[in-house]
Amino acid sequence: MNLIVDVGNTYVKLAVFLRDKLIFKKAVELEKLTYTINELRKEYPNLKRAIVSSVGKLEKGAIKYLEKRFDLLELTHKTKVPYKNNYGTPKTLGIDRIALVSASAYHYPENNVLIIDAGTCITYDFITNENEYLGGAISPGIRMRYKSLNNLTANLPLLDTDKPKDVIGTTTESSIHSGVVNGVVNEIDGFIKAYLEEYSDLTVILTGGDTNFLSEQLKSSIFANSNFLLEGLNYILEFNSN
Repeated sequence: MNLIVDVGNTYVKLAVFLRDKLIFKKAVELEKLTYTINELRKEYPNLKRAIVSSVGKLEKGAIKYLEKRFDLLELTHKTKVPYKNNYGTPKTLGIDRIALVSASAYHYPENNVLIIDAGTCITYDFITNENEYLGGAISPGIRMRYKSLNNLTANLPLLDTDKPKDVIGTTTESSIHSGVVNGVVNEIDGFIKAYLEEYSDLTVILTGGDTNFLSEQLKSSIFANSNFLLEGLNYILEFNSN
């Protein structure tokens, strides 16, 4: 059994896999990490291996805690991955993007795949049917756009995310919702269209925290999978354990 530890800026996503099957997942606050893992070890005594992916700050003490209890793999740009990385600056490639492309290599071998991760940022990652990762794009996510309108202007309010009722906003609030949400939806559809013009046999995966909110609004054909990153981390752990 494998333990997946995905550390963000505020929360940690924990998952347990039995081979390639996800059997447990939970998001906890960083300060509750060791307590939750201790409870998981009681529930799943066969947990032996673990992988940690940290885009936030994970203290050395937490790494040592994991090393003492698991056969631990800490994901970095140097970790062996199941695809050819043609990114121009591999040292700066986000480890979350490394995991997403790994999931694609596992689930969709010999396919041209565009992975769209709609979270704090919206990332676009493309891997060819020859298993070569080329790169993609990074843009602000939905909440970042709402917050920037409030932070960088004098009078615009900070709103909760909401699906716009119409393209034409008739109030300031409805105009913000239309601009942010329709802007993101049209951006994603536009990226997909641009990739399809060059790769007609494209498979598109949508993942990340805003997957459910966005999936019903997109015109393009996609596969929605909110667990794609966790699956990629598990595959990297398996790939490096063989």
